[in-house]
Amino acid sequence: MSFTSYKTLGKVLQTFHLTYQEQNFIQPQSFEISDYLRAELQFNLTELVVDSSEYALCENLIYPILREIWKAYKTHFMLWSHLALEESDDWSGIPDYMIAKRSPLGKIIFEQPYFIVVEAKKDNFSEGWGQCAAELVAIQKLNNRPEQTLFGVVTNAERWEFAKLQPGLFTKNLSGYQIENLEELFAAINYLFVESQRQL
Repeated sequence: MSFTSYKTLGKVLQTFHLTYQEQNFIQPQSFEISDYLRAELQFNLTELVVDSSEYALCENLIYPILREIWKAYKTHFMLWSHLALEESDDWSGIPDYMIAKRSPLGKIIFEQPYFIVVEAKKDNFSEGWGQCAAELVAIQKLNNRPEQTLFGVVTNAERWEFAKLQPGLFTKNLSGYQIENLEELFAAINYLFVESQRQL
């Protein structure tokens, strides 16, 4: 079964017996955004047709933002793009992006993921959260660390929403973040890196 077959968050919660709550758990961690990235994002927004396809959104807006923050944590984490993930022979899919532990064996070795980012295809956040939650459950099983807190993001590149998965509990952040306010958005994403690094 593909992760995308879970069309709603409710279906995932029911299937895997997860309690749901909403709470503003994000504690923004400031991040200095380079002038170069600001200029690149502005160029992409004004000169490119970024919403022509899901690939265009990923390549021109989502990936550059994730990459900019990841660079500050590259000694501990790897940024994986569209890597096939299999929790079992019959449960698999391709998350858009994953932040995973950097392997001591080299950068081509995939290690434990800590958070994932899912693009909300056609602005459908409901389906995006179904897919994201299913992927988080799969990662929880793969990592085999029941005490671990995992993070998920669903975005259409303009709006970014956040959640975390803990044992038996799925918490969705009440507040979303907008690309128009880069400082707030970067501080929110940086929080995921900081909290993930604490768990290494």
